[in-house]
Amino acid sequence: MVLKVFFPTCCSSAESGILIGRWISEQSSAVVLAVVHFPFIPVQVKQYLSQVQQLTKIKVSVLGSWSNSKREKEESLSKFLEDLGTIFAHEPWIQISKERDSKFWSCSTLQKESNSSKEEEIILVYYDQRKVMLSQLHPPANTSTDCKADDASKLTAVFDTVANSKILFMTDKYDDGPVKLTHWQSDGVEASIIVELLKQASVPVCLLLTFLLSLTSVVCKSRMLKFWPLSFLWSKLSTCEQLGHRLQHLQIISSSKKAQNQTQLMRKANIFVSLLIDVALGILLMSWLYRKSRIGHLADTLIPVADHIAEELQDLLQWLMGAPAGLKMNRALDQVLGRFFLYHIHLWISYIHLMSPFIEMILWYVGLSACLGLTVALCILSDIIALLTFHIYCFYVYGARLYCLKVYGLSSLWRLFRGKKWNVLRQRVDSCSYDLDQLFIGTLLFTILLFLLPTTALYYLVFTLLRLLVVVVQGLIHLLVDLIDSLPLYSIILRFCRSYRLAAGVKFRVLEQKQGKPLRLLMQINPLSYGSLVQRYRLPTCSCYPKDSWTSLCRKLFFGELIYPWKHKGEKQD
Repeated sequence: MVLKVFFPTCCSSAESGILIGRWISEQSSAVVLAVVHFPFIPVQVKQYLSQVQQLTKIKVSVLGSWSNSKREKEESLSKFLEDLGTIFAHEPWIQISKERDSKFWSCSTLQKESNSSKEEEIILVYYDQRKVMLSQLHPPANTSTDCKADDASKLTAVFDTVANSKILFMTDKYDDGPVKLTHWQSDGVEASIIVELLKQASVPVCLLLTFLLSLTSVVCKSRMLKFWPLSFLWSKLSTCEQLGHRLQHLQIISSSKKAQNQTQLMRKANIFVSLLIDVALGILLMSWLYRKSRIGHLADTLIPVADHIAEELQDLLQWLMGAPAGLKMNRALDQVLGRFFLYHIHLWISYIHLMSPFIEMILWYVGLSACLGLTVALCILSDIIALLTFHIYCFYVYGARLYCLKVYGLSSLWRLFRGKKWNVLRQRVDSCSYDLDQLFIGTLLFTILLFLLPTTALYYLVFTLLRLLVVVVQGLIHLLVDLIDSLPLYSIILRFCRSYRLAAGVKFRVLEQKQGKPLRLLMQINPLSYGSLVQRYRLPTCSCYPKDSWTSLCRKLFFGELIYPWKHKGEKQD
């Protein structure tokens, strides 16, 4: 079986000494973690390794010897390193030496039973210790074959060995300990003053944030919000839904509970960065709105736009009350429906002009809510559009209810002609015998409803198209809100700046290959693709809009069922 030795590139210039690491017997692999160089006392090395094993739960041991001929002039040192195998009992004993005048390395194993060295069937794999330790391996979720799953498990064992040995890399050459190590942090432990200060400052900030969130949660759970008007608005307005969603995010961020694994840690980081960028964009929007009196210009533009929409609706109703597209409508019903809707438009215009003195003040206070985030501002915009087009929604509801009543009336009377009826208890169509009077009245009602249906259907079609136009605009706004809420921004930034942190796998590049010498490979990290990254770390959203299939949507439109802009309790989604 081929022996694989994973050797860190940072140790290639280390002084001669012994190799410490982990031996993975299932894979016949040795993962070298550090080099212990002279002077050292074997007893102290064994004590140090036992302490590391207790802290890391990884079986770290002495794997073999390392000889650097460029750094050492004494030829007798190689013999001394071979003799160390009798002190540190490990099978096999790996001997790696860097030749003085050659770019090739010699690597052999010493079997204690036969007391002979072997130089064949050894692969020397170099790896960047820092990148492997900081990276998070993401094996493919769906492995088509057992071979791919086995390869993924082997890589996971190597990555976990390096990642869980952080305590081993916390000692550098400036420490006064009895054991001198060479690893990726041997010249000095990586640290940042800014990061340490942020860690110290995050504790009181999280405590204050937790206290404020607890007060907010108490207010949100109070009985006052459970009464009918407030409970209805809290459950239907998208602004309230988004505020509740961001409140949950703040509770996750400020939680004192430590993340159990890397996935939870990345989720917290993604939520924090998403919230931070959302608030930053909201503050930019707020600063833009309050410059050059844009709030006043927006308020002055809003009233003429509402009047123009109302005038267009009046012209549309006048066109429907005539002969639209040359169609001959029922004049009596046409006049009743047209005047009914024109009266509602008149009420709506009066309401808008009554509120016009307060529009600028309302927009001024609404603009301040942008400091809570761009998503909150977009949700407020969606609610404002819903309020400004409330008359269109009323027209749609009136037309849909009238059209639905006639469609279901015609279907019921059609069953009467065929001697059928709908059994409410068993939810099926059963046979039934009707007398002559029932058939006569059913025929009259069927004729009346059939001839009135085109007029009702035309009004229903026009107002349904207007309602769908408003729903599409609100849907685009909510798609943008869901995009900001669900996009794992921290993971994307991390993938762009430090792609090795999110590893999908590895690739091997051949460095040197010579007969009689071990094959030398360089292990490089393959970063996770952006599509897989978004799919793996995408955050859940708070979208309150129903997700109907196209079949269900067309069926509702055909039969005149209402399309609500929110979900209902117990409603089945196709």
